[in-house]
Amino acid sequence: MHEGLYWLPRDQLDRLITSLNDQGYQTLLPQLRDGAVRFAAAESAAQLPVGYHQQQQPGYYRMVAAPGEVRAFAWAHGPEAIKPHTFASRETLWTVRRDESGRHHFSATDEVAPRLAIIGVRACDLAALALQQQHFAHDRPFQRRRESLLLIAINCSHPAATCFCAATGDGPTATTGYDLLLDELDEGFLLRVGSERGDALLTALALHNASAAQQQQAARQQQAAAAQQQRRWPDGDLPTQLWAALAHPAWARVAERCLSCGNCTAVCPTCFCHSEQDHAALDGSTVQHQREWDSCFAADHSYLHGTLVRGAIQQRYRQWLTHKLAGWHDQYQRSGCVGCGRCISWCPVGIDLMAVVSELLTPSPATTTQSEGL
Repeated sequence: MHEGLYWLPRDQLDRLITSLNDQGYQTLLPQLRDGAVRFAAAESAAQLPVGYHQQQQPGYYRMVAAPGEVRAFAWAHGPEAIKPHTFASRETLWTVRRDESGRHHFSATDEVAPRLAIIGVRACDLAALALQQQHFAHDRPFQRRRESLLLIAINCSHPAATCFCAATGDGPTATTGYDLLLDELDEGFLLRVGSERGDALLTALALHNASAAQQQQAARQQQAAAAQQQRRWPDGDLPTQLWAALAHPAWARVAERCLSCGNCTAVCPTCFCHSEQDHAALDGSTVQHQREWDSCFAADHSYLHGTLVRGAIQQRYRQWLTHKLAGWHDQYQRSGCVGCGRCISWCPVGIDLMAVVSELLTPSPATTTQSEGL
């Protein structure tokens, strides 16, 4: 496998896309769709959002034209990560058919996953994918899609004001999980190989070793991207501190603003809550058992034997935050947050996860360790 750093001139990016197509991949590129960056099928690098920067704040996301900007990836991310391409928003898991004798036959859905290549994946999204792979380790639909996915990551050079991947240790520089890794400079890209599949793409590219100056520029860019992020977790053992704050009055205050809309869980690259339903044909001959995305912010998500365990928004917000930042340590040996900040930008009322955590860790006379409805 090729080692070291290579130089890919900007005008050679189309050759990389052609190489992917020749190997049977459908290439997804970040593109401007409805004012946001979305991954979509593409045939040319001309479809990339060249000349744009990004503005993100709590409850605010804008792509803005940047005169003189020649780069295609001078922004942090859009609302999507890799999740929609591995954990489908809606899918049929199995089908039951009734034959003429009345017997039922169960058959799993074993559809062939399309071969997808995604260009522009960020380090935080690779970290999220690793978490989802852990959760869906024995899930056949997820694993089929993951095995058919080729990932070309790019180190983030323009983090948003809502980003804090440096604080979680998940970015802005990717370290694992990619097939190819790019660093974008004005004239082109530094390229590093991360897998045998990525290595196979190099035969169609006219590459030479990156110069020492190019490598130094990329290294300085990575350092600057990390230093630019100002958000930090509070000191101390965060899971222990959150469990000790279950009755903090800050939960009620955030619940007064929260719409329980589920936007934060929809854009979160690690959230995996789902519901399952049976959909019967009108003639009763078949039933499809389907899985679709759900959210712990939905009231009926906590329905249990005639009771809503978490009927109040305060309880649902507390469940989401404590599970993601504390409970996941017991399940997956790390936090469920990768620092992408999407939940902050895409919250319609601008609730800031980091601000809520800071408030919860501020001592309150009403704080106890006892709470109902967890």
